[in-house]
Amino acid sequence: MDLNKVLFVSQEMAPYVSTGELGEFARLLPQSIQESGTEVRTFVPRYGIINERRNQLHEVIRLSGLNIEIDDTDHPLIIKVATLLPSRMQVYFIDSDDYFDRHNADGLETVLNPAENDERAIFFARGVLETVKKLRWTPSVVHCMGWISALTPMYLRSQYSEDPTLGGAKVVVSLLNDTFDTPLDPRITEKLKMDGFTEDHFGPIAESATHEALQRLAIDFADAIVVSHPDVPEQLVEYARNSGKPMLEYPGAENYTDAYRDFYLSL
Repeated sequence: MDLNKVLFVSQEMAPYVSTGELGEFARLLPQSIQESGTEVRTFVPRYGIINERRNQLHEVIRLSGLNIEIDDTDHPLIIKVATLLPSRMQVYFIDSDDYFDRHNADGLETVLNPAENDERAIFFARGVLETVKKLRWTPSVVHCMGWISALTPMYLRSQYSEDPTLGGAKVVVSLLNDTFDTPLDPRITEKLKMDGFTEDHFGPIAESATHEALQRLAIDFADAIVVSHPDVPEQLVEYARNSGKPMLEYPGAENYTDAYRDFYLSL
């Protein structure tokens, strides 16, 4: 395949927000892919701990203003953007007054207010995909990293499967060691049905939207899987292997750009 553009959908990204290895990985991989000659865009949530002035975020008015309906309530979508120097990589932030606190220095909303994490994941997935449509930016690969991006493959392979901007992209999912303790709201499937999904879509999350169930759901709708951390639970790695989909085993913590790029090209 031609590798013209890669869209990264990540739970966090250094230096804007990083609670561990994922933040650094989500910065270094896109940066190295861009340096190898491929156009890159990265989307992350606009958590309240992100200092907008220091990081020079600014709202993109032409991309903001869409209302995303979740559970019969409209939530205005706000899009902000920053340029990561010195690579000049563009980073987009999915923002909402309903899901992300202003000037919150105490921690991530996903940890402090986990009751809304199901809706945050829905809002994030739809916000990313609707923004990419507005940009008319057609990626060859969509690479999802972190549990908050886990619904993105299902949306891509169902609601956006015929979209001229997104329908042709290959969906890659990273398996990581990020986690959470409390399952998402049991009503998540009811809320997803309001977006046009049916029981046939839910599979692993039909009983309970645990962290592992979300990851299995992402694998089910992905085109390919990457083991992006050495400490991914073995049962999740085995689930990915048994899916029969193309899979890149953990390529190591250094000098992994060629491994990822070659894997993208093989899809």
